[in-house]
Amino acid sequence: MSIPETKNIRNVVLLGKGGSGKTSFAESMLFVSKATDRLGKIAEGNTVSDFDPEEIKRKCSVSMSVLPLEWNGVKINLLDTPGYFDFEGEAVEGIRAADAAVICVSGKSGVDAATERAFKMVKRLSMPRAFFVGSLDDENADFFKVFESLRAKYGNSVVAIQIPVIEDRKLKGVFNVLDMKAYAVDASGKRAELKVSDDLLKKAEKCREEINEAAAGASEELMEKFFSEGTLSDEETLSGLCSEMDAGSLYPVICGSAYSLAGIPAVLDIISGFFPSPEIKAEKATDKDGKEVEVAYDSKKDFAGFIFKTVADPFVGRMSFIKVVTGVLKADTAVKNVRTGEAEKIGKLIFVKGKKQTDAAAVGAGDICAVTKLAAAQTGDTLSASGDVAFRGIEFPAPCYSQAVLPKTKGDEEKISTGLGKLRDEDLTFTLVNNAETHQMVISGLGDTHIDVIVSKLKNKFGTEVVLTAPKVPYRETIKKKVKVQGKHKKQSGGHGQYGDVWIEFQPNPEQEEMVFDEAVFGGAVPKNFFPAVEKGLRECMQKGVLAGYPVVGVKATLVDGSYHDVDSSEMSFKIAASLAFKEGMTQAMPVILEPIGSLKVIVPGDIMGDVIGDINKRRGRVLGMNPIEDGMQEVEAEVPMAEMATYAIDLRSMSQGIASFTLNFERYAEAPENVRQAVIEEAKAAEQA
Repeated sequence: MSIPETKNIRNVVLLGKGGSGKTSFAESMLFVSKATDRLGKIAEGNTVSDFDPEEIKRKCSVSMSVLPLEWNGVKINLLDTPGYFDFEGEAVEGIRAADAAVICVSGKSGVDAATERAFKMVKRLSMPRAFFVGSLDDENADFFKVFESLRAKYGNSVVAIQIPVIEDRKLKGVFNVLDMKAYAVDASGKRAELKVSDDLLKKAEKCREEINEAAAGASEELMEKFFSEGTLSDEETLSGLCSEMDAGSLYPVICGSAYSLAGIPAVLDIISGFFPSPEIKAEKATDKDGKEVEVAYDSKKDFAGFIFKTVADPFVGRMSFIKVVTGVLKADTAVKNVRTGEAEKIGKLIFVKGKKQTDAAAVGAGDICAVTKLAAAQTGDTLSASGDVAFRGIEFPAPCYSQAVLPKTKGDEEKISTGLGKLRDEDLTFTLVNNAETHQMVISGLGDTHIDVIVSKLKNKFGTEVVLTAPKVPYRETIKKKVKVQGKHKKQSGGHGQYGDVWIEFQPNPEQEEMVFDEAVFGGAVPKNFFPAVEKGLRECMQKGVLAGYPVVGVKATLVDGSYHDVDSSEMSFKIAASLAFKEGMTQAMPVILEPIGSLKVIVPGDIMGDVIGDINKRRGRVLGMNPIEDGMQEVEAEVPMAEMATYAIDLRSMSQGIASFTLNFERYAEAPENVRQAVIEEAKAAEQA
């Protein structure tokens, strides 16, 4: 196959709620364009996009898929993304490689939180966008109700360029407002012109007027003609629509049914006809001097491109998806990884369509391909012939939900770590940390379903199973009172005995987390050569407090007195004496439990701010302030005990239908209230007895 010109390429990301029909929509376009020979169905687990065992089992997308097809001499790369918030990282990758977005909206449920979230994601990047209203063959679907809700939300920039033909509550076809004709589509995807009622024709004429008015805004000349003549030619309308959509100021609404194929050929006409090519917008980059530059898509320059997705496979190895920005990428060539400065050898180039792979000899600017077995390249890296520029990276959502990972089979720790490390190559929205303090391996992701999928992949791809538990909270212990105690160790069992005697003052020292050791011994009551042993004994004991066995912080210990024996005293004797003094001193000095406090920032819609604040209060949080931000959102700042935040990501998502987001960072330690203190102590006792 010849290399398509950049102007004849369309990279389109499909966004929207899980269940809104993105995968079925993509499947219908593949079938109508003859890119596939059958129409797959999610329920049957045979769609091109959802081929992973996890996707087939769950009947939903969990990974972004690249689905190339050809229509009217144009190559269209569909980027089908998951709709569930747990897999937002996949949507971010799809958006990074796309030049336009189609936000899928169900004709039954209409505009929802996922619609708003997807719209905001592409709006931040000024990406051209359209809406697809699907599932119109359902008797409960209502296109015009959904269309009006889109207009109410996003204004007159929303224009319908397709409307459904409904007769006797059944979808007969779709009316294309651009050419003012209606078409029915048969099971093979072929179109036949359809007669429509006068009532529908009137609705179409109204939509055409709105389109003409929107298109006229593209230039003064078009605006002048529209106001003087009241209409525009088809060519002028199409030109104006393209300009306004490219500028991100017009949001076309298309419609149809992925199952009956109604409207799908016209959708492909619209995507190939006036959706933007990669040429409309230059890529932002940084040159070797650190200056920001823009790089236009151009096949005539030296090669440069970026990796927007990585797939880890235990058999094939790593597969890196690349969008070519300049030049032509060819197999068996050497390029430079700009991040590492090292050379990378491009091996086999492939076009990927679901799980099907086709070899490619060369890939031109604006197109997408995959490369296998790159040595060290990661998602977000720039590959270049010259290494002169680094393209904008990918900003992934931060992990917000954590679970501790335990091996189901003893001795599998290394196998688990290796497997999760490889999965981390393909999913940068989860982290894996070995917590030295709690001695737990903690995995953090975007939600419980996200982590569940990672665990399933670990089992299916790398053959190891794990058990998930709530992570331990890293409590601390300290004291509130100054005390002076004796620690005396005396033992005689034939031969040399053991003798160590110390008096130590313990007092709170909140300014220092580490124990501060001092000595104020007079008259050689304790020889100086035993001071290090006393300090070592205390520091070892500080690792495990007397209340619940948590590390002790914020304490100053001063050796003030003691005694020794010329023969029986030793470093070990004074180390043991110090530990006895520690246990006695901590018990007497009003020991308390300290809990970690986090700094919480929540971005939330104003209409549910009261619910969010109430929930923070229930978690023993303290609201510090509220700040209005854009689009009717509010930022709530608070301090919250981190022990209360284990399920916050899930609960906040439920409260806000996924619109709200938050960050939580450790701030400080604070004394835990009595009920928490008792619960922590009881839990520690139960764990010790288990």
